[in-house]
Amino acid sequence: MRKKKNIFLTGAPSCGKTTVMKKVIEGLKYPAKGFYTQEEREGGRRVWFLMRTLEGKQGYLGHQDIKSDFHIRRYGVSCENIDNVAVPAIEPQEGYVVILDEIGKMECFSEKFQKTVLEVLDAPNIVIGTITLGGTDFILEVKKRGDLEIIEVREDNRDRLPSIILDKIANFFILFKEAR
Repeated sequence: MRKKKNIFLTGAPSCGKTTVMKKVIEGLKYPAKGFYTQEEREGGRRVWFLMRTLEGKQGYLGHQDIKSDFHIRRYGVSCENIDNVAVPAIEPQEGYVVILDEIGKMECFSEKFQKTVLEVLDAPNIVIGTITLGGTDFILEVKKRGDLEIIEVREDNRDRLPSIILDKIANFFILFKEAR
């Protein structure tokens, strides 16, 4: 169990990764920290992505009106918000489940984010996250880690995944206590 202590969801855009993550957050019986992303649509068209921490802090990840050196399609990416909202939320803290939604192309424009991702994956915390399909060199290297379990979210499994992940978290904490 220690070897695969980091559990990540992947899948096509809009397959339900963040919905699964929110259900996991709602069902947690252990202290948790981290962030999840959310999109806003106007007239059926996506206009922004927001990061929300479990502690209530929020900031735009990407927005069509953000002026930035970094862009994904029509969205300017706010590295400042990534560094000030997402990064502190995922810093390792003993005894906590870390929620990391997501390791994606936008987030990876921040070197500070990449560094903190590696720190938390190496820490004794269990990390529950989402990771984009494909991705940058950094994302591909993260996917190759031996301590990472990657589960594809599909229509036929997404309703069962929250309870499967919550069981894995409970088992992690049982093993963690036994190891002490």
